[in-house]
Amino acid sequence: MIPLYFAAIFFESIFNHFFHERGAGDWKDNGVSMFMGLVSAVTNGAMAFISVGALFWAQQFQIYAIPLSITALIACFIIDDMRFYWHHRVAHRCRWVWAMHVTHHSSTQFNFSVALRQGWTKHFTGTMMFKVPLVLIGFDPILILFCGVINPTYQFFLHTELINKMPRSYEAIFNTPSHHRVHHGRNPQYLDANYAGTLIIWDKMFGTFVAEDDEDRVDYGLVKNLETLNPITIIFHEYWGIAKDVSKRGLSLWQRILYVLAPPGWSHDGSRQSSTDIKREHEQKQNGLESPNPSDAPQLKTA
Repeated sequence: MIPLYFAAIFFESIFNHFFHERGAGDWKDNGVSMFMGLVSAVTNGAMAFISVGALFWAQQFQIYAIPLSITALIACFIIDDMRFYWHHRVAHRCRWVWAMHVTHHSSTQFNFSVALRQGWTKHFTGTMMFKVPLVLIGFDPILILFCGVINPTYQFFLHTELINKMPRSYEAIFNTPSHHRVHHGRNPQYLDANYAGTLIIWDKMFGTFVAEDDEDRVDYGLVKNLETLNPITIIFHEYWGIAKDVSKRGLSLWQRILYVLAPPGWSHDGSRQSSTDIKREHEQKQNGLESPNPSDAPQLKTA
């Protein structure tokens, strides 16, 4: 798939440069994203035996072995897509998993190359184990792995500004570039929204859907953006932040655990803001209410 992705990035960049100013990107940023994608393919591929091994190990405990068929493929894809929704939601709400996923949100632009900007440690987050229940209810691990290829391939093509809106009926069911632009926004009203992989219905079912507002253009990146294109810093900066927080003096064991597992922005003394705090403050301002101690609320490091 890498040659297909690179070809798409090249043609999108050329088209953006000459015909579509809004989607024009920085070639240095594109290059960093593509480099990180290549390394991700190697590192995550080398460690895939952890997750793949768990799926095949779990097969011995299956309740029932579902025969391979088109129906089984469709059912597996839909259930796995819901699994991805919850995996993705956890990645934004648990700092340990966010430390890996933050890499994908670190670019301030939005194009096909950003889809390749992936973390290198996904098999160590634990969220890949969310696939084990699919094995236990009867799906073949090979079928699950196949669905795990289709879904990210579809998601790659969501990372573009070339497409404004799809037909309303399509937008109602499927994830689209418009929906996914919202997910990459640092605007307060766009935080923690649109976690879907292929089907946007999960966000609508579980209350995390936000429509793109044409009058409020998406501002891409992190709440506090990184001022670097150094791949090592981008990949490991949040892990370093966790290590520094956990090693602070005077903390209880529970506070150290929360610095790893609580949502990004959590702090033992309330000195930081989580995405929930930022959204609440924004809503208060929108409603004409003054938030308490606004000058004492520094920006979240990453969100």
